[in-house]
Amino acid sequence: MNAAAFSPSLVISAAHPEQFPAEDTREQSLEVAFLGRSNVGKSSLLNRLAGKRELAFTSARPGCTQTINFFQIEEHFRFVDLPGYGYARVPVGQKDEWKKLIEAYLAGRRSLALSFILLDARRGWMEKDLELKNWLEFHNRRFQVVVTKVDKWKSNNQLNAGMAGIRKQAPSHEPVPFSAVDGRGVREIWQIISKIKNK
Repeated sequence: MNAAAFSPSLVISAAHPEQFPAEDTREQSLEVAFLGRSNVGKSSLLNRLAGKRELAFTSARPGCTQTINFFQIEEHFRFVDLPGYGYARVPVGQKDEWKKLIEAYLAGRRSLALSFILLDARRGWMEKDLELKNWLEFHNRRFQVVVTKVDKWKSNNQLNAGMAGIRKQAPSHEPVPFSAVDGRGVREIWQIISKIKNK
């Protein structure tokens, strides 16, 4: 599966649950969500997977994604980019609104087939990441761990040690290493998505 054969596009940037796209009850409709701390590299991963450089806005400044962005990848298949969490400079009130928005999507969306939890290779699991993992497990939501920015690890020893540390926190979810620089992990992530889509 390669999204480059299609023409991915933004459906809507939803700031409130009532703005979420209607779920198609007549046809099988699937959504894959991308979650992680601010500046973890969600937009870069989305762009790599979609084969479209500017599908999702990327920035070195954390907190740029402030809505839930729905991207149509195929007729009945979407990517969903959720706001990053853990950004200290966002006002407390805004953080609370983001949390409510994210939970409204994750808890109530019937079309949600899989969530990707993105972890920064340099930081591994942090408190908010573990809270998200526990929340998804409690609500029986399927998820996959992706480790971004693995090009920051300069040797195979660093890579192996880093992945081993991340694996300990979620031993039943084998993490996938990803680099936006060279595209490492794109094929493996698409294989995971394809298994969900073909069930």
